[in-house]
Amino acid sequence: MLRRRLCLLRGLVLLIILSSKMAIAQVEEVSVSGSIRDKAQGMILPYVNIVVNAAKDSAFVSGTVSNEEGMFTLTIRPGQYLLEVSFVGYKSIVQPLFVGARAPFIDLPSIQMEAETTELENVTITARQQAIGAKMDKKTYNLSENISQSGGSVLGAMQNLPGITVQEGKVQLRGSDKVTVLIDGKQTALTGFGSQAGLDNIPASSIDKIEIINNPSARYDANGNAGIINIVLKKSKKEGWNGKIGFATGLGALWERQENLPTIRPQYVRTPKLNPSLSLNYRKNKINAFLQADNLYTETLNKNEFVTRTYDNGSILKQQLKRNRNTNFFTSKAGVDWHMNDRNSLTVSGMFGSEKIIDRGDQPFFSADLSERKRLWQFFEDELKTTVMLSARYQHKFAQPGHLLNVDFNYTFHREDEKYFYDNYLVDSKGTDAFKLLSDEQVYDWSVDYIKPLRYGQIETGIKIRNRSIPTDMQFIPGVNSVLDSTAGGWATYRELIPAIYGNYVFETEKWEAELGLRLEYVRIQYDVNPDHNTYTSDGYHYTQPFPNFRLGYKINERNKLSAFFNRRVDRPNEVDIRIFPKYDDADIIKVGNPALRPQFTNSIELGYKNTWAGGSLYTAAYHRFANGTITRISTIVPEHTSVFAIFQNAGRSYNTGIEAIAEQKISSLYSFSVNGNIYRNKINAFSVHNLYPEPHQFSMEEQNIISGNLKLNNNLRFHGWEGQLIAVYLAPDIIPQGRIASRFSIDAGVKKAIQKGKGEIFLNAADLFNTMVIKREIQGNGFRYTSDDYYETQVIRAGYGYKF
Repeated sequence: MLRRRLCLLRGLVLLIILSSKMAIAQVEEVSVSGSIRDKAQGMILPYVNIVVNAAKDSAFVSGTVSNEEGMFTLTIRPGQYLLEVSFVGYKSIVQPLFVGARAPFIDLPSIQMEAETTELENVTITARQQAIGAKMDKKTYNLSENISQSGGSVLGAMQNLPGITVQEGKVQLRGSDKVTVLIDGKQTALTGFGSQAGLDNIPASSIDKIEIINNPSARYDANGNAGIINIVLKKSKKEGWNGKIGFATGLGALWERQENLPTIRPQYVRTPKLNPSLSLNYRKNKINAFLQADNLYTETLNKNEFVTRTYDNGSILKQQLKRNRNTNFFTSKAGVDWHMNDRNSLTVSGMFGSEKIIDRGDQPFFSADLSERKRLWQFFEDELKTTVMLSARYQHKFAQPGHLLNVDFNYTFHREDEKYFYDNYLVDSKGTDAFKLLSDEQVYDWSVDYIKPLRYGQIETGIKIRNRSIPTDMQFIPGVNSVLDSTAGGWATYRELIPAIYGNYVFETEKWEAELGLRLEYVRIQYDVNPDHNTYTSDGYHYTQPFPNFRLGYKINERNKLSAFFNRRVDRPNEVDIRIFPKYDDADIIKVGNPALRPQFTNSIELGYKNTWAGGSLYTAAYHRFANGTITRISTIVPEHTSVFAIFQNAGRSYNTGIEAIAEQKISSLYSFSVNGNIYRNKINAFSVHNLYPEPHQFSMEEQNIISGNLKLNNNLRFHGWEGQLIAVYLAPDIIPQGRIASRFSIDAGVKKAIQKGKGEIFLNAADLFNTMVIKREIQGNGFRYTSDDYYETQVIRAGYGYKF
């Protein structure tokens, strides 16, 4: 076993060293601004000639004249230049000008001109990207280039991106699912406040690009220790009417991979997918109006898990959990940009989302030899999630380009209306139960952000206040021979107040880059519980904590760069993590929240190296994260109860240490490839926890650690107007709560072609082309252990058409 792990480690290391890459977004053009004054009298000088020439050969690059206020602005690409300033009666000035690649705006110090011959000090200008763009590890991916997942969900599109893996419906960065997912830079109920949600149902057709930020600055909320994924929705700004209409369809679960256990209803096969989409935009004069609408309908074999459970007393149980799911997700966003004048603008927008989920499931339990069915659990779920968002942004542009003041307000309403109905067939009896859950979430966010470009970088500062409330009502409706804990129902209300202030300073010279930020957050959480609840009482917590971030970069030369990062972040328990009501979506595993759950604080350190060359690049990073109060779900069997109870707990300290590398190379105009490799070691210290539900009991776990990793190979081809993509993904064995998950492998492929003079496009793709993705787990619980193989739907064939107008 040890020899196989060492071979796996060596193989992954070799592949990473040979072929690692990173796609890092940098500024392509920089707006350089400044002012011209008379040195002796201080008066402004209008109509002064400003010329920029290339430093190496003095070739003309750009030019302009100062306006009536003595100010000028010109746009050039990053590089080394000579800045020449001339005016009748004044001595001409020629000085070196360095424009970095990290920010879209540069503010020159005032240029003082005098009649006599005077040599001014050299002016070296550096630029850095604002906020997330300032990070060397920021990666931006255009979803139009993700051919193999067109027409699917945003979760499917993400799983093929470098640096991202998907496990149990959640995205992971570097082996951790503590990822904050934003839409257009904001947390929303569609993707989850604090913890991620709903990504498998959001249509990828509504997405323009995805940004991955491993080391967020202080500008962002402090939650999400693994980093941030920002989903940028489509929005055009062309003059007049324009837009795009599209339609995609597909089939999944093309054949039955694993036959059902006896006596249950059929599993879904050849499941249909439909995804119409529409985007409209109208721009004229000071008004820009936009509309985006998508509908994704899918039928899916959402779960098909076969389990062998062995109890400490030697008894063995075989079971299957099969869940056929119908989902319809409609989302739309509309708004108006009003450019009042050159300095002031207002954007008002609204978003509506409706997600309808119908689940029909079977869960049989058999003896070890399948000769006797001991129980059959059949269920029907009807769930409707409704989201409404309203946003407004006022932006003031000062005279200096890049000098901004943004004022934002966001309101979110999210309703979760869930109904479950169960039939519990035993050997000689039948029971019928049901429950209804209604939850209304309301979130108010106010923020003010100020950005000021400087001679050697920029400063950012701002404040934000969040007020969030989630009243929840659970009604258990027990029937004959009920297995429900009806005394655990009732109401509960979650309240959250988070005011925060931050400051961020960015500095760059020709050789050095630095960023120093601090976010200070006060958090107050109160969870009020129905006083008649049989186990839990009201609880809450509050804290005031600093969250610093630091980055230092050194440019060895134009092609090589070193960087170091430090980051402190937090993962607060979300409302569903502390929700007191038992959830019966699995007949034998009862999931319950924990109001005593506390935040998980994480410190991260990273060292990075970037190298670029003609047609390619390489990025490597060594990272280490250590967390206190690690949040995980603990599964135990309680004496005198036959079910397994899965309850969230703070498990103590955990560590994540690894090496990531991403490489890209263009071989020719016909072929390019990229490789992403990640090797990491996950470790969870030994811990003991005290669970209260359904009655007090203790659980202890020995130290867990494993060396794991993942590897992705992305091949891109062009031939006779066609574009093709072939992506191979390998995920090594990894730790999961109380156990391990085995290795997984899949191949995705797709082709597309532009037609109708570039206005139309057709595509065909296949996810998990060879149907090889199977989730295999081993779990060690308190009083039992089990192994499982989940043959859920992963193979999907899609085709689609889009037309721009």
